[in-house]
Amino acid sequence: MTLLESTVSAGAVTTIIVAIVLLIIIASCIRIVPQAHAVILERLGAYKRTWGVGIHLKAPFIDRPTARMSLKEQVVDFAPQPVITKDNVTMRIDTVVFFQITDPKLYAYGVEHPIMAIENLTATTLRNIIGELELDQTLTSREIINTKMRLALDTATDPWGIKVNRVELKNIIPPAEIQNAMEKQMKAERERREAILIAEGEKKSTILVAEGKKASAILDAEADKQAQILRAEAKKEATIREAEGQAEAILAVQKAQADGIRFIKEAGADDAVIQLKSLEAFAKAADGQATKIIIPSDIQGLAGTVKSIAEVAKDA
Repeated sequence: MTLLESTVSAGAVTTIIVAIVLLIIIASCIRIVPQAHAVILERLGAYKRTWGVGIHLKAPFIDRPTARMSLKEQVVDFAPQPVITKDNVTMRIDTVVFFQITDPKLYAYGVEHPIMAIENLTATTLRNIIGELELDQTLTSREIINTKMRLALDTATDPWGIKVNRVELKNIIPPAEIQNAMEKQMKAERERREAILIAEGEKKSTILVAEGKKASAILDAEADKQAQILRAEAKKEATIREAEGQAEAILAVQKAQADGIRFIKEAGADDAVIQLKSLEAFAKAADGQATKIIIPSDIQGLAGTVKSIAEVAKDA
């Protein structure tokens, strides 16, 4: 191999090496930022710009991406913190904070270790709020505590480029003796409610039974009333029929007597015949149970006449 060929070969290798190095440098200057992320770019140690979503180029050797952060909402669960209520009851409360980075530059340069800062700020804010409340209020005012903490943390974290969206009290852990007292109280409350429900059930049952008896008595009274009405109607009808029968009987007797009198008159009977008929009627009356019979004087005379005729007939 000649010297020229060696020189050409060395130059080609150098060119290839330089090309590879340039490609590596160019590739290292290209950055792609994904969705919902941001990158802080520094030039010679100073803040240059914030890269958003997309492809970006940096100057080699003098530009350096220093911080890459997520712009999505993040959740941090902090360990339980000891707090003291207004009535001097010590309890442990753990919180959950939902936050979002709104300004990457402030988040990168505003505070060292932002998550630790949020945790400490949450603990102090929680102690201040719980210190103004008694135990019962603490246990029943979760929503109020959450709102106050969110407002306080959101205001305090604004200089750090952080937006606190929500703060939730995950667990409120009172002392063991308080828990035992609460369990006894809840048990007593459940027993009281059970007794009330039983009493209400018995009351409703008694009312229903009384209403049933009342309805039964009303039905019995209505039935008795209808029966009395029917009996009265039947008695009335019977009385009317009996009266009508008696009236018809009297009318028939009167009619028969009138027919007899008319018949006697048409037959031309004289006074002697009439008196004789009267005597027969009194004879029939004598056959009854009457102890006294008053005989009119004309009939007595007729009896004497009959006796005289009988004697004359015997003599003859």
